[in-house]
Order: sequence, then structure tokens, then C-alpha cells
Amino acid sequence: MSTSRVWLITGTSSGFGLEMAKAALANGERVVATLRKPEVLSDFASKYTPAQLLVLRLDVSKPDEVKAAFAKAKATFGRVDVVFNNAGYAVAGELEGIPNEHARTMFDVNYWGAVHVSQEAVRFFREDNSPQGGRLIQNSAGVGLVTLPTLGFYASTKHALEGFTETLHKELNPAWNIKVKPTTLATMKERQNDTNIWLANPTQISSVLFGGFVTEFSTRSLQMLPQHPAYADDANAAAAFRKVFGAPTVESRKKLGFGDPVKGIEKVYELSKLENPPLRLLLGKDINHYFKEHIAQLTKEVDEYAAWSDNLGYENH
Repeated sequence: MSTSRVWLITGTSSGFGLEMAKAALANGERVVATLRKPEVLSDFASKYTPAQLLVLRLDVSKPDEVKAAFAKAKATFGRVDVVFNNAGYAVAGELEGIPNEHARTMFDVNYWGAVHVSQEAVRFFREDNSPQGGRLIQNSAGVGLVTLPTLGFYASTKHALEGFTETLHKELNPAWNIKVKPTTLATMKERQNDTNIWLANPTQISSVLFGGFVTEFSTRSLQMLPQHPAYADDANAAAAFRKVFGAPTVESRKKLGFGDPVKGIEKVYELSKLENPPLRLLLGKDINHYFKEHIAQLTKEVDEYAAWSDNLGYENH
């Protein structure tokens, strides 16, 4: 039986999902490629044998289909070693101008879909893989930490995913032979000398926060809804953002400095091989720049107002 790793990748019709499937296969790995319309990958799939690639229909918003996909992966390849939780899409527009149904549907895919896949991945790594273990890599986004005008609801799905992922990372039980990395929580610091916790064969969770890359997601797949009239003033940040990003093309994205998705996915593959990966990987010069500014602003606010938390205990009454 092959000793190469088995990947389960969601949202492989295009963009990062498809590039991740290509990269894994090029490195001799086996891939379970999932998407809502498997026929889209007919030509791609014809280049590989059934021992290399399994293409499955999967709508991540449906938990039963998620469980069925993992079960089929086990029946075909015996295990799943890496899950790239990638499926998602964006609807853009001013927060006042996006109908509830658009926002809720996006949450069903980007957040709840990712949650369903994450929960089944951890259960599978713990209960179905022998030996236990695996890696969960979330395809998050830079706006999951630092928002941009017109991307409010999309950013909210990624903020929610970040909160879910960090909490999941902290909840994993060492008794499951799952690696729990150190956190900043004081209660966790007391456990640093326990090598059974830190050195166990790990299920490792990382969130990749992509900046701007030239994918179908950033061009054809970004749905910009009509402008809310109250935000039409050119001095408004949302109006300025629309002028820059409202009619996306590959060339316009390249001029804005967006990254090459093939090179980006090479870094994600490299991440999947790290013995001790970070909880978050900021990928792209833009998001690294924005987040450094964000950290500086947070630090300033904490330092300026930290004293407001003094003398708030009951003992001071």
C-alpha cells in the first residue's frame, strides 16, 4: 500500500482548491478532490489514475454529505492525513445594501460548511485513522483579522472561522494523542513540562490567512452587489474601494500587486510538512503589512486605556 499522504480538499473547482490538488498530486500524494459539480474536473481527473485521485460531489453546507465524503475517502484510500478546508465564496457590498439571504447563505458555506468539515476531520483523525493523527488547514483570509470596505459580511464569516479554529485548537484533548501547542493562557503554561502533551503524534491545525492573490475568487467569483445610494459619495471608503475592485480582471489584480496562487499554494504545501506549524500563517505582503499596522493600533489602544481596568474588583468597593 502506498505510504504517501492522503489529502481531502474542498472547493476544488478552481482557485486555491484546484492548485492545492495539483501541488499534492505533483508531490506524489493522493487526493480526494471535492466540489459541488464533479463534472467540472472531468478533464483534470482523466490525467490521473483512481489510485491517485478520487473526485467526489460535496456541498459543505450539508453535514451528511461531509460525513459521506470522509467515509468514501476511507473506503478508497484507508485514511485521510491532510484536510484543506477551502470551499467558500464572497458577496461584496455595503453592509446596509446586502440582503439577509445573501449574507446567511454565505455563512452557511464559508462558516458552517468549514465547521462541518473541521468537526468531521478531527473526529476522523482521532477515531478512524490508525495511527491517530492528521493535519487540518483552514483557508481563511486576511479580512478575517483586518477588514476592508464592502467585504463586511464575507469578513464576518472569516472572523467567525478564526474564532472557531482557535477555540478548537485549544480544546483538543492530549489523551487523544493530539498535539496541543502552547497558548498564551496562564493555565496552559503550567503544562509546558509535560512532554506527553507537547510531543505526541499530532493532529495539527493551522489557519492560512491569504492576502490578495490572482484567482477566480478575486476576479470572476467575487460578486459585487449594486451600490447602496447612501454610500455613493466619492469621499466614502466603500465608494473608493468599489472603483478599485469593482471590475476585477487578472491584469488589474496583477497591477495591484496580487500574488501568484501557484506560489502561494507551494507555501501551503510547505506548511503541511512542518513538524511544528503556526496556528496562523499570514500569506502575502499586503496582509502582513496591514496586520502589523493593526497590531500597532491595538497596542496603542491597550496601552492608552489599560488603566481604565484598574480598581474594578469588588475589593475596591
